Amino acid sequence: MFEYPIDNELTLKLLDLGDAPSLFQLTDRNREYLREWLPWVDGIKEQEDSEAFIHSCLRGFKEKEEIHLGILWNDEMVGVSGYRRMDWSNCSTEIGYWLGEAFQGKGIMTKVVKAMIEYAFDEWKLNRVEIRVAVGNKKSRAIPERLGFLNEGCLRQAAWLYDHYVDLIVYGMIKEEWTKVSHSLQMK
Repeated sequence: MFEYPIDNELTLKLLDLGDAPSLFQLTDRNREYLREWLPWVDGIKEQEDSEAFIHSCLRGFKEKEEIHLGILWNDEMVGVSGYRRMDWSNCSTEIGYWLGEAFQGKGIMTKVVKAMIEYAFDEWKLNRVEIRVAVGNKKSRAIPERLGFLNEGCLRQAAWLYDHYVDLIVYGMIKEEWTKVSHSLQMK
């Protein structure tokens, strides 16, 4: 199975069925917090729902369409990040992510997304990475902004969130730009 250490505290790993209990518990503990911006939370009612999600993830991985990774911080499952919509013919992907509330503000997600960008460009030789975030989700928007992504515009009413539509900001990064941005990030 795929495992990618970021530093001595932080590792990304391909989700497998053994992760279902910890993934369900993390989701359940953070249900109200996650529900503000994630439309799938109400569909996760029991551990079997997390297992079904992981089965879907493993199919997507096998078909090279998507890759969902558990975020382990000091060996504890603290969130999920993934490559969504793998477009191999156009050398692009979209990164999505979420983190349990207790783990916010520790720099975890910035490190995770930075590592995922580097992996996409260096290992897979992709040319473009996108991140789509609801306009009002300031914490999630801070990640691509901190990492130097370009705000490419707003997709109006692009996502259904329980009982209303939300607008999404599309952030984009091109490999050529990342080479410059990542160098300046290392200098800080």
